[in-house]
Amino acid sequence: YHPVPLSEKTPADTFVVEISALYKLPVSYSIASGDEKGYFIIHSSNGIIRTSKNLELEDFPVNFKVRATDSSNAAIFNEVEVVVEVIDENNFPPVFPSSLLEERLPENSSATEIVQLKAQDNDTGRNGFLTYGILNGHGLKFRINETTGILYSTAPFDYEEEPTEYQVVVYAEDDGIPEKKRGYCTVVIKITD
Repeated sequence: YHPVPLSEKTPADTFVVEISALYKLPVSYSIASGDEKGYFIIHSSNGIIRTSKNLELEDFPVNFKVRATDSSNAAIFNEVEVVVEVIDENNFPPVFPSSLLEERLPENSSATEIVQLKAQDNDTGRNGFLTYGILNGHGLKFRINETTGILYSTAPFDYEEEPTEYQVVVYAEDDGIPEKKRGYCTVVIKITD
């Protein structure tokens, strides 16, 4: 038996899996071995396994054996293995050290690096793996390297002909399960004469 993985936030008394032995007489179900920390309980007559307490991610996966025993003769039994996995929840959104940055960009600069943005995510694995993007690009005047977080201008600006200030909203997005989370930072770019 390999039931659907559980979330690390699964509460006690959550259904995990139903074990079913094919036998002419009534059987009694029990957890025979492998669940030393007591995460699971099994109903002796219907074979339904439930969680018995909060799950600690670092203890999983747990492989345990369930025994079906003939109700009238304990010498007649069979065992089956149950493997339960737990998924690490995406607990934290990415966070930028500052939600507002101000940068200066001299007019007539050809396409150039403006600033490197770096967000932190306190999750591990793919839940903490970040990519960067721009929410509003002002007609593609700016781009960001999705891996490094470096924000670039894509063309020179003219101080006299164009706005002298741009607000670019950048996001960092994790690759989280079950859902991705984002953090945001506004970069105010002032074009200088």
